[in-house]
Amino acid sequence: MFFQTWSGLGRVLVVGICAYAALVLMLRVSGKRTLSKMNAFDFVVTIALGSTLASLLLSKDVPLAEGLLALGLLISLQWVVAWMAIRFTGWRMLIKSEPRLAGATRTAQ
Repeated sequence: MFFQTWSGLGRVLVVGICAYAALVLMLRVSGKRTLSKMNAFDFVVTIALGSTLASLLLSKDVPLAEGLLALGLLISLQWVVAWMAIRFTGWRMLIKSEPRLAGATRTAQ
C-alpha cells in the first residue's frame, strides 16, 4: 500500500524535521568527539543514534519528547565515556582497541 492516511505522512514530516533539527543541535553542543575518530565503540553509538531516529520517525508509539530524550541520553553517555577515556587509562584501554594486521608475523632481522 502506498500510504494509509495523510495524517501519518504529516506526522513523519513534522516529527522528522523536529527530530533532525534536535539531533543536529545536540551533536553540535556535544562537540566533535561524539562522532569523530570512530572506533568500534563509536560505531555502535552511531548505529544506535540512527536506529533511535528511525524508530522516532516511523513508530507512532514513540512520542517526540521520548525520542528526543533517548537521543540526548545516547549523546550524553557517549560524552561521559569519552571524558572518562581521556582521564583514565584503564577505561581507555577497555573501550579502544589498537589496530592489528591480520595474519602478519614478525620476522627476525
